[in-house]
Amino acid sequence: MSDKRYLCIDLKSFYASVECVERGLDPMTTNLVVADPERSDKTICLAVSPSLKAMGIPNRCRVFEIPEQIDYIMAEPRMQKYIEYAAEIYGIYLKYAAPEDIHVYSIDEAFIDVTEYLPLYGLTAKELAGRIMRDILENVGVRAACGIGTNLYLTKIALDITAKHDRDFIGILDEESYRRTMWDHRPLTDFWRIGRGTARTLERYGIYTMKDVAKAPEELLYKLFGMDAELLIDHAWGREPTTIADIKAYKSKTNCLSSGQVLMRDYTFEEGELIVKEMMDLLCLDMVGKGLVTNSVTLCVGYSNSLHMEAAKGTASLALETSADVVIIPAVTALYRRIVNPEYPVRRIHVTCNHVVPEGAAQIGLFADADEIERNRKVQTAVLEIKKKYGRDAIMKGMNLEKAATTRERNHQIGGHKSGQ
Repeated sequence: MSDKRYLCIDLKSFYASVECVERGLDPMTTNLVVADPERSDKTICLAVSPSLKAMGIPNRCRVFEIPEQIDYIMAEPRMQKYIEYAAEIYGIYLKYAAPEDIHVYSIDEAFIDVTEYLPLYGLTAKELAGRIMRDILENVGVRAACGIGTNLYLTKIALDITAKHDRDFIGILDEESYRRTMWDHRPLTDFWRIGRGTARTLERYGIYTMKDVAKAPEELLYKLFGMDAELLIDHAWGREPTTIADIKAYKSKTNCLSSGQVLMRDYTFEEGELIVKEMMDLLCLDMVGKGLVTNSVTLCVGYSNSLHMEAAKGTASLALETSADVVIIPAVTALYRRIVNPEYPVRRIHVTCNHVVPEGAAQIGLFADADEIERNRKVQTAVLEIKKKYGRDAIMKGMNLEKAATTRERNHQIGGHKSGQ
């Protein structure tokens, strides 16, 4: 059995807790929802406070799903504020461990390898976890939960499944206790990386628990899930070889840049094309700022939810590796017109620049107009410098001023939500 000890610390209902702290309210007893009041009641809540969760209100519910008889505060999202709180909490982690032993999994969740620190502090893993959690509560006002395990997977399961049932909000698992207590746990979707689709596939073969997965013929699992079966089998037995050091050392073989947004209403074909141009324009500037180029762009366009239609997908190959908007935007516009049905309203758009590489490693296209590309680059560089000095709204293209455009609004958002600044 591994002698490693990991913590996985989760900030309970983080966004809602921050809003309560900002108002001088107790997050554990205050009914508060983080959602944009300017959007319809179909908008998804970014977070609900623990007291609402105790009433059975799920964290990512839609506003209209909250029973009318429940009184609650609706707080407008303030993403920059949450980032500031998360940074302060990361500073607390640094009091107890070095950066190389900390892996930030999300804004409200982090893994810490505490193996080498326990002898130093003369504490058990649970005692150290409790000390860090108290530090966060006393200095930031946010409550935390913690999973403790002998590998990263068990640590995550201890957090997600067992910590919520512990009086101190701390769950502990090793391989032996995992098989003893978790093998018969249902539903399978409670386990990390098992979604509804995977669970439904397993159920068709009479597999309902992790014990069933562990005992299932491996040939069947590989037939159903391909190479992903290896991870599923390891997790069924409570095994996970990846360490934080492995995560820190990982380098992707291929890189991409992407942007996506869910539109606030159904857009016409022409309006959708405008949004694609805006998004591509910003991605081109992003590549210029990072000194990157691409040789292809993939576009995915989802139609109105009422249609239940499969999204339109396609890839535009470029004649050269470039970040020039004069090359990329026309190519993606042509792709949009080719793959999107003009009769269907558009609701979701996702654009990806594939195989991005440093500009110095790019191959020059045989038929490229070098002078035009260079002039375009100078314009893009100037635009970036103006935006950096005077703000993202300092310079706009005509398309950004059209009624259906979203760039101006998104300039004041973080992750698609209001920054609060």
